[in-house]
Amino acid sequence: MSTQESTTRPERSAGQQMRDQLLAAMPLKERRLQLATVSTAVLEGGDGPPVVLLHGQGEFAALWIRVIPDLVSTHRVIAPDLPGHGASSVRENRIDTEVVLNWLDELIDQTCQGRPPVLVGHLLGGAIAARYAVHHGDRLAHLILVDTLGLAVFRPAPSFAAPMMGFVAHPTPKSRDRLFNRCFLDMDRVGEQTGREWQPLLDYALDRARTPSVQAALRRVIPRIVMPAIPSGDLKRIDIPTDLIHGRHALQVRLRTAEAASARYGWPLHVIEDCRDDPAVEQPEDFLDALRTALGAARKAESA
Repeated sequence: MSTQESTTRPERSAGQQMRDQLLAAMPLKERRLQLATVSTAVLEGGDGPPVVLLHGQGEFAALWIRVIPDLVSTHRVIAPDLPGHGASSVRENRIDTEVVLNWLDELIDQTCQGRPPVLVGHLLGGAIAARYAVHHGDRLAHLILVDTLGLAVFRPAPSFAAPMMGFVAHPTPKSRDRLFNRCFLDMDRVGEQTGREWQPLLDYALDRARTPSVQAALRRVIPRIVMPAIPSGDLKRIDIPTDLIHGRHALQVRLRTAEAASARYGWPLHVIEDCRDDPAVEQPEDFLDALRTALGAARKAESA
């Protein structure tokens, strides 16, 4: 083998190149942690109270890209790829509630420097966060559930369910865009406001949806964590400040589900207008306002 051949780096995959482009646009550093049985890609940055961001099913940490620059100015931000998602791989493809909750416990141990974090969960990430808070509220400062799953049986609107199943079965640019058009009230506006990172986000989402390990993770996550409702008795046990943030026009988890949970458990509900299922992407300024309001109210209550 020639010297040139022995020193040439292997080409990075197209998916990794898209990921690199997204990471370069964020004020965070990536590192890999072995957490439970999960080799986990974690984005971290900033100083201050820790905030852990858990994304939704089929997504990846870079989808917090529109709120991270603001959050990192006041908080230590920890944004992992969930088990089996993004660049996080699971040993033997085993994903169930026990594995995921152990994973989150170790993530907090290794990244939050002994300080209870604000735990923010979106969709699947919200279901994981709520299940964790049931048993480990003493390890958290605040719980923020964003369009979260698990508050009721998963029954998305038919207008969302059909394109979701189509994309999962046949991930193509066309089926992806059909689904994303149901995730956002105005996908074109979101793309324009996101700028040059929008196309890499779309391309990386498609790359992940076509990846066999991610497909296997979704097959295990959806029946075990996404579809079952968290028992009401468990949710009543959450004894830390908890707020709901929800898009007015959400199709995966309808607003009435969040309204019912707010009334039942006394959790303040912050409704984001002109928004469907992902306020942090579609209405980042309003999302951040709601987050600040929630955290500010909790601090006032603690000091009273």
